[in-house]
Amino acid sequence: MSYGRSLKTSVALPSMTALAVVAGLFATTASADEADARRLFQEMSDYMAAQTAFSFAYDATLDLVTPEDQTLTLASSGTVSVARPDKMAATRTGGFADVEMVFDGKTMTFVAKSANAYGEIDVPGDIDNLIDTLRDTYKRPLPAADLLMADVNAQLMPLVTDVKDLGSGVVGGIECNHFAFRTDDVDWQIWIAVGDAPHPCRYTISSKTVGGSPQYTLVISDWKAGADAIGSDFTAVIPDGATKVDAAAIADKLPENFTLDKDAK
Repeated sequence: MSYGRSLKTSVALPSMTALAVVAGLFATTASADEADARRLFQEMSDYMAAQTAFSFAYDATLDLVTPEDQTLTLASSGTVSVARPDKMAATRTGGFADVEMVFDGKTMTFVAKSANAYGEIDVPGDIDNLIDTLRDTYKRPLPAADLLMADVNAQLMPLVTDVKDLGSGVVGGIECNHFAFRTDDVDWQIWIAVGDAPHPCRYTISSKTVGGSPQYTLVISDWKAGADAIGSDFTAVIPDGATKVDAAAIADKLPENFTLDKDAK
């Protein structure tokens, strides 16, 4: 029996026309997936903007890359409460930090509990202005702060050059839509809760301009929106005997093993 003949007569190579049709189907599917990803991301942005108040707990990890190309990871946890347009409170606790931040629409107060110190910055305006001012004027960008702004889509989408719909995923027991986006400088992924409250459940940013492509990852839990979300009166509590310092001086005191020299990548 000649298997070669049998294969030759029973299996036909696809024609160029057939290949073109298949390629067209793949292109159509990819385009549909991208359009769907952008639509669902816009729905998340609209949902977030519509919430006059929300709060959540989080776990975060931040990678640092040493001059020897070793990746070291810092872990912290905290809470965030937001009352639009101009009030926010956040905590962050880790082995290297125990910080509370409170914004009342006029002043941002930082309290470094472990150092028994506090600092204040006058920033009248809304939360968007606060985030921009901390980043641009004081060089203190708040990690993942884009998710707190009034129009998340407008903050993140204009720089996107590639979109991938990665299907579904589960974060903390919550079913999510999983998307990956690329810009010239960073790759980022987001997991968005399925249902009537499409809030972010996980957000990962990977740097493309730093050796080792370090990541920042935020995992959100205990999401609340509306009246039940407010767990703060947005009044900073200064510990007894706390020393007032320049707000720029309140920085994370990293353990020695995490301290990078000035030539670090």
